[in-house]
Amino acid sequence: MGYEWFVSLRYLRAKRKQTFISVISFISIAGVTLGVAALIVVLAVMTGFHDGVRQQILGNIPHVLVQKHGSEISDYPGVIEKAKATSPYILSAAPFVSKEAMLLARGNVAAVNVKGIQQGNKIFSQKFLTVDDRDVQDLLFSQDSALPGIVIGLDTATTLGVAVGDRINVIPPMFTITPFGMIPKMKPFEVVGIFRHRGGFMDTYFAYISLGQAQKFFDTPDQVSGVEIEVDSFDHAPEVASALRKVFSYPFVVRSWQELFGSFLSALKLEKLGLFIVLGIIVLVAAFNIATTLIMVVMEKHKDIAVLRAMGATSRSIMKIFVLEGFIVGTVGTGLGTLLGLFLAKNADPIIKWCEYTFKVKIFDQAVYGMEKFPSVVNASDVLSVVVVAMTISLLATIYPAWRAARMDPAEALRYE
Repeated sequence: MGYEWFVSLRYLRAKRKQTFISVISFISIAGVTLGVAALIVVLAVMTGFHDGVRQQILGNIPHVLVQKHGSEISDYPGVIEKAKATSPYILSAAPFVSKEAMLLARGNVAAVNVKGIQQGNKIFSQKFLTVDDRDVQDLLFSQDSALPGIVIGLDTATTLGVAVGDRINVIPPMFTITPFGMIPKMKPFEVVGIFRHRGGFMDTYFAYISLGQAQKFFDTPDQVSGVEIEVDSFDHAPEVASALRKVFSYPFVVRSWQELFGSFLSALKLEKLGLFIVLGIIVLVAAFNIATTLIMVVMEKHKDIAVLRAMGATSRSIMKIFVLEGFIVGTVGTGLGTLLGLFLAKNADPIIKWCEYTFKVKIFDQAVYGMEKFPSVVNASDVLSVVVVAMTISLLATIYPAWRAARMDPAEALRYE
């Protein structure tokens, strides 16, 4: 260990008459600790919300959507075959029929997007409430039922006041001309499944029926509204969409999920960056405490500095002593803050539940956010960014006090001693 390290550590341990400086050092460490912990926790929560919202979106929205401008797609088997051959990232391509409609039951009305889908659609990976816990696909695509089946969300079921097995009427924006005028088209369906969870995009806006029933009900035989394409990773969606545009020119329209909801997710990313900057100010304030501590140490230790210079210590060594002192404060504070932040971020959900139980307050409403637990996802890149920023600010705070100590004239410092 060089003598610079020894002197730096010695200056951090105050004597009886220098207790105030030691207290300020501990305050500086505490400030860096709290700032780093706050940054890690907030970034983890924002990442968790971002991933949760993206999962809600992709639970119903396809990775890539192929539609035809102003009309339905007639030769959809050919479109599916050409789409699958476009990119190796494509896992599946499936047709669908979609139309806005009103659901009517028990005198209540709900507006939804009725979507006709095939078996094996990714929405069936969700949990459903069904009769006797039977498989929802068996019920929805059954040919033996008296009424065709429909799957709705829990929010929609609550609005309509219906449960599994009840009958609802679906009213699309289509009319039948009769001698008595225009009569809206209406067809009864049986609720065969209800999404278990409240909230979320699919629970609020969508209802599902079989593709064949949708084509028959919406008078689009052998036609579909579009083709849903799933890729092996959501990050590949823009690349796949770009490749599909080269194959399907106008009047086809190809959109990735980022183009459909990317602006919303970009807003979350911008909010995350804003919070990072705002909470980074906490670390900056702690860095001012580090600078203040070092300035006071330099003023207190001017005789020691002069003696060291007289004994042959260089200006660089003197500067190194105080840079190392600030480095030690920043490292200890950043290390403790990282450990505290990781502990809070990893245990955010049980901590929130404990606070709700102890103080009898509702902090996180699962029904509002459509998430089972408080979201918190720790990314190694976020933690590394926080550590780098904290250490950089802590080291920058040491430059001026260390520079002033290095420029001190030993003869002037010892003149009146």
